Amino acid sequence: MADEKLAKLREAVAGLSQISENEKSGFLSLVGRYLSGDEELIEWAKILTPTDEVVVPYDTLEAPPEDAKSDLFKWIADIEATKKLLDKLAVLKLNGGLGTTMGCTGPKSVIEVRNGFTFLDLIVIQIESLNKKYGSNVPLLLMNSFNTHEDTLKIVEKYANSSIEIHTFNQSQYPRVVADEFLPWPSKGKTDKDGWYPPGHGDIFPSLMNSGKLDLLLSQGKEYVFIANSDNLGAIVDMKILNHLIHKQNEYCMEVTPKTLADVKGGTLISYEERVQLLEIAQVPDAHVNEFKSIEKFKIFNTNNLWVNLKAIKRLVEADALKMEIIPNPKNIEIIVMIDNIQFQEVDGVKVLQLETAAGAAIRFFDHAIGINVPRSRFLPVKATSDLQLVQSDLYTLVDGFVTRNSARTNPSNPSIELGPEFKKVGSFLGRFKSIPSIVELDSLKVSGDVWFGSGIVLKGKVTITAKPGVKLEIPDGAVIENKDINGPEDL
Repeated sequence: MADEKLAKLREAVAGLSQISENEKSGFLSLVGRYLSGDEELIEWAKILTPTDEVVVPYDTLEAPPEDAKSDLFKWIADIEATKKLLDKLAVLKLNGGLGTTMGCTGPKSVIEVRNGFTFLDLIVIQIESLNKKYGSNVPLLLMNSFNTHEDTLKIVEKYANSSIEIHTFNQSQYPRVVADEFLPWPSKGKTDKDGWYPPGHGDIFPSLMNSGKLDLLLSQGKEYVFIANSDNLGAIVDMKILNHLIHKQNEYCMEVTPKTLADVKGGTLISYEERVQLLEIAQVPDAHVNEFKSIEKFKIFNTNNLWVNLKAIKRLVEADALKMEIIPNPKNIEIIVMIDNIQFQEVDGVKVLQLETAAGAAIRFFDHAIGINVPRSRFLPVKATSDLQLVQSDLYTLVDGFVTRNSARTNPSNPSIELGPEFKKVGSFLGRFKSIPSIVELDSLKVSGDVWFGSGIVLKGKVTITAKPGVKLEIPDGAVIENKDINGPEDL
């Protein structure tokens, strides 16, 4: 049955002129693996907690040379040594996502984060600062999807006079498969973008190779690529990590950080059959889900900041050895339908199959792979307007493109912020604040209903603000609210 489906699919895919032969073979390989049902199941009893040799504490890494106090000649030599390290590095940002969930059109990386700067502006400024300081040549690569490619090409024109080398390339474009006949949706007449999908960031390795960018980087003497989500403001080049990887010859490094209650569903690193491996919640047997979510046993989670050796990527892609776990119909899909033990989702009323892989799952295929348990400051993603409120507030400052936490906050954790649907879109969010309130001493904020904020407001402790249905609630300029539940003007 599976063989028949695959043969029929292969014949139809051959006629898709919109994608390359590499994309066709990659897609068919992914579907073939999924239909075979050969995915290895995790044996729970074999899971071991990684040692400090496998998940290295960040504090044990050696400081980069120029951080040490020394005389002028030693300092100059150390700067040169740092330049040599940086000249072996390229930075790659995952730029395939749209800003639609935050009410924006186009790539998410062009949302303004702070002081009029977008995610992409800050990334460029950071690398420019690094290259200027050390005289290095760290290039920036942007992996786009077909959803973001054209817009990104126009956007990067603004950096034409930048001193850094910027490369863009597209990740693969795969067809969604229609359930009824198990055929590609585009070959059934679905000609718009909904007939296709980008197959997750696990596709970064073949796409880097197929685009020619991998060979280009190797020809320039680059050895490592630092991969991160474009919306993670904490994902900056770290010399301690780069220095460690080059000296220890680790082919792959995943940055992990301690879990909080907000991160219980995040993937974690385990030692399994003498290799380090990513364990995602989808792989966990039902009987062990609560154990997986426990902060006591599984204390770390994947930040998706990855450092990978370029020669190792080339070796493994050429050998077709990267068989990461398959994620069927990922993201927040509301309608899932099972037909012949295959998970289909509904898009525009049509049942379709969509398969993806994740870059973090590749860790088990690389030699001397490690995790590094980094400070929480290296994980500062902006997924919603509540995150935007954090980074636009006095909790952070911006220097040379780097977003730095305010030392006046003594609590190591950030405040938890929950904003109602009225604040979901960036435009609405910005319109409801005359200025972003001070939150250095805030523990938690929950806002619901038609609430509007004046300027110069200070929030402290635990604050809940709820507008009654049909009533506009305005928080006046200069209000100081500490440990209060506000339900109307009388509570201010």
